[in-house]
Amino acid sequence: MKVNAELILVNQHYATKEEAIRACGELLVKGGCVDENYIEAMIERDKLVSVYMGNFIAIPHGTDEAKKYVKKSGISIIQVPAGVNFGTEEDEQLAMILFGIAGKDGEHLDLLQKIAIFCSDVDNVVKLADAQSAEEIVRYLEEVE
Repeated sequence: MKVNAELILVNQHYATKEEAIRACGELLVKGGCVDENYIEAMIERDKLVSVYMGNFIAIPHGTDEAKKYVKKSGISIIQVPAGVNFGTEEDEQLAMILFGIAGKDGEHLDLLQKIAIFCSDVDNVVKLADAQSAEEIVRYLEEVE
C-alpha cells in the first residue's frame, strides 16, 4: 500500500480536533477508500479512545463496526503546523501530523507499523511538520523500510 500525494494536505489549520478528523475522512472519501458514513465513525472512535498517539501525531480511524464502509485500504495525511489540540485546555495534546486510516483485510497494518516506527523518532515528525509539499512527505515516508 503506497502513500498517495493526492490524499495529503499541507499547511492546514483547524479550530477543533473534530474538524481535523473530518478533513482526514473527507480525503479518504475523495480517494474512493470509504463511504461518507466512515467519517462519523472516525469521530466516534476518538470519543471512545483518543486517536492521539503522542509525539505530535494523531491517527484517526473508524470503529470496528465501520469496516463495512471501507471500500479499499487508504491513508490520508494532513499537516497542521500550528497543531490541533486532541487533549484538554489543561492538558494539551497537540497533533501536527494526522494520518487518517482506512483498512481492508489488514492491508493497512503494515503501513501503520511503518508510520509508528518512523514517528517514534520526533526528529522525523519535525521533518513531516516542516515539509513544504505533499511530494516531500511522500518521499520521507517512502524511505521507511
